[in-house]
Amino acid sequence: MEGMTQAREAEPLSDSELMRYARQILLEGWDVDAQLRLKSARVVMIGAGGLGCPASETLVRAGLGQIHLIDEDVIEASNLQRQTLFLPSDIGKAKALTAAQMLEKINPLIKARGSVARLNEDNAYELLGMASGKPDLLLDCTDNFATRDMINRISVRYQLPLLSASAIAMQGQLALYEPHRQTGCYHCVFGSVLIDAEADERNCANSGVLASTTAIMGNLQANAALQYLGLTKNPLTNKLLIWDGSQMQQRLMGYRPDPACPVCAHA
Repeated sequence: MEGMTQAREAEPLSDSELMRYARQILLEGWDVDAQLRLKSARVVMIGAGGLGCPASETLVRAGLGQIHLIDEDVIEASNLQRQTLFLPSDIGKAKALTAAQMLEKINPLIKARGSVARLNEDNAYELLGMASGKPDLLLDCTDNFATRDMINRISVRYQLPLLSASAIAMQGQLALYEPHRQTGCYHCVFGSVLIDAEADERNCANSGVLASTTAIMGNLQANAALQYLGLTKNPLTNKLLIWDGSQMQQRLMGYRPDPACPVCAHA
């Protein structure tokens, strides 16, 4: 796939990997080559909370080669309702470091690391490890519009594919943007919302979220990431997935790049 890192080539699957991923490799359309592509991939996840926990766990169990989690927060008692990588004994510890340690316990065949930091446009090059090559995918697992917009700007600036998920109350949204393909960006879809200060203040801390909402959206995010990394396929090209848990409904809404987008129109 254009834009995916070609320099990193995974070693052949070991006997342990073949055994661990056997049920996945048996899938029609998912073979050893897909598993090798997943093994060679490097993902950076921003946010190790309600979305980041289920998304990263599923990716690691599936055989993602490298994952880097970035989060500046520490674990609180209120997180345990939905942030599935943490235990009561973890309260007070850094989310990014604790999650990375747990992921390597879940699957010792992968590499996970955490950074206790807040990503911004000034430190992005260093935090994303750009000096050693572009990550294959950014996963936005944050909880407010302003942060998502900032991550989108970084995605466009460095031409990095961005898989952005959100979850609040019993609703969620998911989109996979590919700046190198000029498919539009997060700002193309949500630009008018980003200037709404009241909307920007809504997050899980002040609006609530059902535990199943983050679990579902995190795993939908992982599903899209697996297809993108393993099958070189974007199942959400120019589409926004909208999940409504209260009605048990899911739908896709199409969008077009905004020719006047201040972020991606002239990138």
